[in-house]
Amino acid sequence: MHPLGETPQQRSTSEARTPAAPGADALTVTGASPDEWRQVVEWAAGEGWNPGRDDAALFHPTDPAGFFIGRLGTRAVSAISIVNYSEQFAFLGYYLVHPDHRRQGLGMATWQAAFPHAGTRTIGLDAVPAQTANYQRAGFTAANDTVRHGGRPERSGIPAAGAVPVTPAHLDAIAAYDRQCFPAGRRAFLTRWLTAAGHTACVYLRDGGVAGYGVIRPARDGHRIGPLFADTPQGAEALFDTLVAHLGPDEEVSLDIPEPQHAAGALAKARGLTPRFQTVRMYTGPVPDTWMARTYGVTSLELG
Repeated sequence: MHPLGETPQQRSTSEARTPAAPGADALTVTGASPDEWRQVVEWAAGEGWNPGRDDAALFHPTDPAGFFIGRLGTRAVSAISIVNYSEQFAFLGYYLVHPDHRRQGLGMATWQAAFPHAGTRTIGLDAVPAQTANYQRAGFTAANDTVRHGGRPERSGIPAAGAVPVTPAHLDAIAAYDRQCFPAGRRAFLTRWLTAAGHTACVYLRDGGVAGYGVIRPARDGHRIGPLFADTPQGAEALFDTLVAHLGPDEEVSLDIPEPQHAAGALAKARGLTPRFQTVRMYTGPVPDTWMARTYGVTSLELG
């Protein structure tokens, strides 16, 4: 297991190798730096995942030792991320093998080398439906579907009330609110996520307290909204409308909604978004106790 905060030099001494055919390079799995991970993000974009432009760089400091690349010689061929958010919870994503090297067992070898990083933590992931049986064999259990909705958002025509730009004074209260919606505290990550260049973050206030918040960010194609958390449908509507207000008429957004969250689906439909594809949220242990009814959009399918 790679401990949190392990340096690149330490990672190089704890690399994993898997046998290859005689005369072939062995697969070497090591931790990846943010620069090295950019290649993996390109793979994800090629698969149609449409990652946010700076997602990986903003998530990487959460667990620098949780990003793994498999190589044959010097060529990167596989990847997986297992981000440890706390002593109890981790999230798995970016499980990829380059198309030129699939069906050779490299993905499983990469998984086996990286998976111990999570230790005894409950692990979450978002699986494409065709792969759920494979994850079940690895000990994961399905919790709920998540549906990506996308399109050119229709404006409500009514000024959104109660949603205001996030300021540093809001961060502690937002982090406390977020902890009720996400399985682990992530105060440091939220500071980066809410204030990153190109990200627009709004908080919904009611009686002086936080009753929701949301973030929109540029993606490879259009923009992605996530997270979008709110106590009420009215709060979610106000946040959504405020977040998309600066977009041009031809710009698209996407929002990943957990099911069954009927109010979130109704909001997406009312704003002209349509279902694009579906994933399955799965966990290795009990489903974390979070405010699912307040989740109108998850932060990231790739990273939790």
